[in-house]
Amino acid sequence: QVRLVESGGGLVQPGGSLRLSCAASGMIFRIYAMGWYRQAPGKQRELVAAITSGGSTHYADSVEGRFTISRDNAKGTVYLQMNSLKPEDTAVYYCNAGVHIATMVGGPYWGQGTQVTVSS
Repeated sequence: QVRLVESGGGLVQPGGSLRLSCAASGMIFRIYAMGWYRQAPGKQRELVAAITSGGSTHYADSVEGRFTISRDNAKGTVYLQMNSLKPEDTAVYYCNAGVHIATMVGGPYWGQGTQVTVSS
């Protein structure tokens, strides 16, 4: 049974940083493209960043240069380092396994989500 568990969310001031982690189990982690998505109130879920099994990365234009996605295959964990956070980054952030890189559509496995709130 695949399980994705996110952690690291919280309240941060504008300009601050947070690091999200997603620990995967029940899957051969190294073969999956992984992604982070977010959903703000009243908005659709959107891709934030994705990383292929080979380590290639993709970012939404809105976070390019501020966020960094990485993975540790030995630990079965994917990370999202978020710097220079803005109020518009406020959302629930979800980890996903099996991202279809050509379309950036999320795969079949989702975490439960972690809240990120950027506010002074």
